[in-house]
Amino acid sequence: MTSSDQPEQDPRPRRNRLDLEPDTVERDLVKLVLTVVELLRQLMERQALRRFDVGDLSEDQEERIGLTLMLLEERMAELRDRYGLRPEDLNLDLGPLGPLLPRDGG
Repeated sequence: MTSSDQPEQDPRPRRNRLDLEPDTVERDLVKLVLTVVELLRQLMERQALRRFDVGDLSEDQEERIGLTLMLLEERMAELRDRYGLRPEDLNLDLGPLGPLLPRDGG
């Protein structure tokens, strides 16, 4: 093969290129969505605990909120398992700001 038969080499570094494999894109998208849902779940849980502590809710409301949060957590676990993700995989590193989610998950 002569040098004219070979495609030209791009002189720029390849580190800026994305790996756009269909399986990777789907898993990364699911990871991002689950991260946002987990953040919202934790915020809702904290707000519910505050309202429980203040006595702001009826027993029926407390039970419904508790059941809803429990079911959401179970569904999140199912989706993480389906896509081979661990809870810590959803915790984005925000650099100098630290992790997005508390390390203890709560």
